[in-house]
Amino acid sequence: MMQNVMEILRERGLFEDCTRPDVEQVLAEPGVVYAGFDPSSDSLQAGNFVTIMALAHFQRCGHKVIALAGGATGMIGDPSGKSSERTLLTREQVAANAECIRENLSRFLDFDHPTAPAVIVNNNDWLGGFGFLDFLRDVGKHFRMGAMLGRESVRARLASESGMSFTEFSYALLQAYDFLHLFDTAGCRFQIGGSDQWGNITAGIDLVRKLRGEEVYGITIPLVCDSAGQKFGKSEGNAVYLDQRKTSPYDFYQFFFRTTDADATRFLKIFTFLPLATIAELETALHEAPERREAQKQLAEDVTRAVHGEAGLRSALRASEVLFGGSIEGLGASELAGIFVDVPSAELPRSTVTGAPVIDLAAAAGLCQSKGAARRLVQSGGLYLNNQRVAGIESVVQAADLVDGQVAVLRSGKKTFHLVRVSEQ
Repeated sequence: MMQNVMEILRERGLFEDCTRPDVEQVLAEPGVVYAGFDPSSDSLQAGNFVTIMALAHFQRCGHKVIALAGGATGMIGDPSGKSSERTLLTREQVAANAECIRENLSRFLDFDHPTAPAVIVNNNDWLGGFGFLDFLRDVGKHFRMGAMLGRESVRARLASESGMSFTEFSYALLQAYDFLHLFDTAGCRFQIGGSDQWGNITAGIDLVRKLRGEEVYGITIPLVCDSAGQKFGKSEGNAVYLDQRKTSPYDFYQFFFRTTDADATRFLKIFTFLPLATIAELETALHEAPERREAQKQLAEDVTRAVHGEAGLRSALRASEVLFGGSIEGLGASELAGIFVDVPSAELPRSTVTGAPVIDLAAAAGLCQSKGAARRLVQSGGLYLNNQRVAGIESVVQAADLVDGQVAVLRSGKKTFHLVRVSEQ
């Protein structure tokens, strides 16, 4: 007998609250569940992966899942959890972002499931043509101002200096109609979302109850933070994206590999499908030999593989090897540029690179302050070209040292890198 999805969500830290106590009994039978994703960017973030994993657990337990890209609601922007109104995107930007999000989601859900194939929808398909007067008559009349003003997200914003526009205030009505539409067209009785979505979810439940006389359900997922209280998916103030054009597989891998010991076990439960017994073994290994970081390694590998595939994981592991002094053989100029995107770089004419003494290159590129400093670095065995130790001060740069004829990698000691880009000028 298949395990009830609610048990799994609780075991893995993916459950915070539900709108009715009988939700677990109702979910004992296959149903339809949806989650919405905001197209405020052209890529989902690592934080969105929490909701994606919850959807995947529903599907694995036999439920039909619907991922909704908010092509219409994205025109307004969800005020939940926001301290000020976001900058409105153009219709074209929202449409393009929604298409990118569809691509992101398509990697994680099973569209060939024998009994419950996943579906991706865009709410612009039903909200985009809804006339303003018709929406007010058919939807708006069922919402009471007292209840809407009593929502925590609304009260907090009204008390702030920025306040809240009517545009944002209306957002809950649009999301509520999404639930009604999916109930009518797909038999959807469950909506899941982050804990900040409680007000939006209950608004949809109330609308379905008033217009259809039926009970539907909401389940919220904790907003995942690390042990320091930092919202998950942020790295030094920068979002960690699921699209490799915005966050390389290497950076994505490293974000998870850098997980603290205090968070590793919890994140393994949330972001992987590893059996709980296996996670318990990794937790024991973490306590016994924390320096080996086995839990973090497993976490980073599993999540990178899920998001970027085997090729992306291989790229991330290879990049890690290079940054720890491994061979760059077999890597192209574009791959090296990606690996060393965050290190200092210099662009130099080919005429001053090929045939030049390596110590001259190290000084010209800025790795060393002077030729004298570069000479001393070579003599101490600390200067590397393409991760190969420079043998002597007489060593010169050969054409073969330029990867694809375009780049070379200088290194001082173990961790100080400098990328040299070669121009034709």
